[in-house]
Amino acid sequence: MLVLGIETSCDETAAAVVDEGGRVLSDVVHSQIALHAPYGGVVPELASRDHLRLARPVVEAALERAGVALSDLDGIAVTCCPGLAGALLVGVQLASGLAWAADKPLVGVDHLVGHLLAVFLRHPGQPSAPPDFPFIALLASGGHTALYHVAGPWLERVTELGATRDDAAGEAFDKVAKLLGLGYPGGPIIDRLAREGDPEAIPLSRPMAGRRTLEFSFSGLKTQVMRYVAEHGAPGNDQRLRDLCAAFQRRVVESLVSQALRACEQEGCPSLVLAGGVAGNSALRALAEEQGARRGVRVVVPAMVSCTDNAAMIALAGLQRLARGDDDRGALVTSPRTQLERVTRKGRGLR
Repeated sequence: MLVLGIETSCDETAAAVVDEGGRVLSDVVHSQIALHAPYGGVVPELASRDHLRLARPVVEAALERAGVALSDLDGIAVTCCPGLAGALLVGVQLASGLAWAADKPLVGVDHLVGHLLAVFLRHPGQPSAPPDFPFIALLASGGHTALYHVAGPWLERVTELGATRDDAAGEAFDKVAKLLGLGYPGGPIIDRLAREGDPEAIPLSRPMAGRRTLEFSFSGLKTQVMRYVAEHGAPGNDQRLRDLCAAFQRRVVESLVSQALRACEQEGCPSLVLAGGVAGNSALRALAEEQGARRGVRVVVPAMVSCTDNAAMIALAGLQRLARGDDDRGALVTSPRTQLERVTRKGRGLR
């Protein structure tokens, strides 16, 4: 079974072909970082126009690299939510046109479910075997930060345990980087500078410390950095900048890891999956593996290329629905809200 995945939810135009075993036959991603960098963040109108310009060539490249034609596919999967409405519409319209032209089934995929299942993609050199169900997933990205109990590959088997009250983790990284004049996207820049800094040199308190909850909050930590800059001035390209980046990153990472491991303990799950763009952060990976080993929790992280937005994860998530005989042709609509919001409050719901 071969599935074409299309992803245009934000600032990556992506297409990929994946087989029923999760083997990635092609994975083409065009990033818009350079387009949005002058503005310090994603500009929705510019993102939509760039998707419109590149979506077809990216899909053609994915099919060519996989060595397949549209007629060889068993179905098409496309991100339908959440994301920027205009950006999502480009991908959905392209996928719908291809599905009708080739008479192939089409399914819409929740972008977040794609991230949760990305750990099952089979890339060359995949560092570890995928986890067994159920597992706890920490999904941390520029737009979302939440903990999920994942009992199976289908949307209705995912339960949200706790989410951020304000900023997403990746959003906090970007905002602090902008405050410090470091550029966009901020996460990789702060991660690089933090490796040469002392995380204890500048006192910043950990968000939500001591509270028995699985929620997150990062706006207060961002405010601490803002107050430090107001009192001491913005650091230049010196050791103080590296120390501030290290202190900020350490507090974010400590919050993410402590909450994730608490969820593993609460739910009795021996496996923790890191997902989303922030899962590529070196400090997060290191601390999660260190603390997980101490508590008997196996930490599994997707290949680095599968952490950020990509279409392979959309193809894999769509494959689950196609295998059940689902077909959204004629009924597929886009939404800036996640489909998970409609299912996670059932059963155990939020805690």
